Amino acid sequence: MEQHRYAGELLRVPEGSLADELGLVAGDKILEVNGMALRDIIDLSFTFADEEIDLLVEHADGEQEMISFDKDYDEELGAEFTSAVFDGIRRCANNCYFCFVNMGAPDARASLTIKDDDYRLSFLYGNFVTLTNMGAADFRRIEQFHLSPLYVSVQCMNPELRAEMLRCKRAADIAGQLDRLEAAGADYHTQVVLCAGLNDGAELERTIREIAARRPHALSLAVVPVGVTRYRTDPYPLRQFDAAGAAAVIDLAERWQKIFRAETGRTFLYLGDEFYVLAGRDVPPEDWYDGFPQLDNGIGLMRSFQKDFAEARAAAEADNALADGNATVEADDAAADGNAAAAAADTTNVYLDVVTGTSVAPMFEALARSVENEQPQLHVRIVPVENAFWGTTVNVSGLLTGRDILAALEKLDGPRTGVLIPEPALRAGEDIFLDDMTLTAFRAALPDARVEPVQGGADYYHALTNFAHYHKERAGETAYMWQSNAAYTKPV
Repeated sequence: MEQHRYAGELLRVPEGSLADELGLVAGDKILEVNGMALRDIIDLSFTFADEEIDLLVEHADGEQEMISFDKDYDEELGAEFTSAVFDGIRRCANNCYFCFVNMGAPDARASLTIKDDDYRLSFLYGNFVTLTNMGAADFRRIEQFHLSPLYVSVQCMNPELRAEMLRCKRAADIAGQLDRLEAAGADYHTQVVLCAGLNDGAELERTIREIAARRPHALSLAVVPVGVTRYRTDPYPLRQFDAAGAAAVIDLAERWQKIFRAETGRTFLYLGDEFYVLAGRDVPPEDWYDGFPQLDNGIGLMRSFQKDFAEARAAAEADNALADGNATVEADDAAADGNAAAAAADTTNVYLDVVTGTSVAPMFEALARSVENEQPQLHVRIVPVENAFWGTTVNVSGLLTGRDILAALEKLDGPRTGVLIPEPALRAGEDIFLDDMTLTAFRAALPDARVEPVQGGADYYHALTNFAHYHKERAGETAYMWQSNAAYTKPV
């Protein structure tokens, strides 16, 4: 039976890579490796682990070429692809009460309307999947290629309630689906999108208890509050958490967290930062997050940011102390020579506007003031931006749009040397906001200030303390990198 042939299109071919040596260029399409059709970069990596390769390529003009060559077992192609999945993203078949994609703006770009539920993207990039669209062949492939860990949206362990929340009958079999994952040798991180009055309280207790019983296959359990935009039209009456409700969730979680830490030394159960912000409580200490296993899910972002800021400060202070000790003579000579320019550089006023979502503005404020106290020439103005695009209940920095940020900045008077914007508000790999405003257009609207993105706490510290030399280079168009053969080992 003839295999269906998909194409893995090359986006970039780095100079000096194996792909470059083979004469491949952007736009070429990989069709087969050693006669095997490819569904995704997982297949590509698995088949490319041989030392003798027959590579079927289709060039931009439609001409196909077979390239045969020898290579080392662990030598990688070194190419970057336009997509990680050559046969297309597997779409979500659920219709969840709380689906954020369904709450998108009517005129949102196409990439924001994709409801992926693809276990391959879960393995490769940490996307959460519900398991409701998986069949026996998928679990066999997980076992064959050792695809672990995965990231599973559990929501709850009550079968009837889960089927109701996801509006999918297959969702009721969550226990059986997790059993099959475990039988395939896969470990997994889990998540609960918590909806007030729906899967919280006793239902959350049940979910925590049953997921914890699946350790060590279950690696972690994150609980995040449901988000609601102004575009939601679903008839189910979702309720968001208030301060009292968030405090109750924290209290419930802390009881379990203490039990887990007593049992294994790990917290296992983690709450989204929004619960602590809502309740007016401090986020837990760094060691409570066990190395931040779900940082990309927003778990521990504030504590991680503070950690990186503190580490950058400590490193800078150590460097300064060493420089002071080694450069006393040079400093005296510079002063004696009347180095006015150097002296002036130390006293030039710097006026920075720091853009944030409303939820994290107090943290940015506190960190900025700690630096201002040491640098009198630095003047920082925190600009918490209300999200008019998605609705004011969406208060995280990563969902701010270019136009909302500009509107907030245009209301402010006074000097402005620079503007620090949250890099997560820009599309990964591209200089474009969620409302399709480009970073170039944004900068053009602020001609008298330099605009720089800030990703984490270290970036923030360096931007505050040395803005004159701070600049953040961003990558080009989103690419899907070649995966190491080590991740997909052929059975002996």
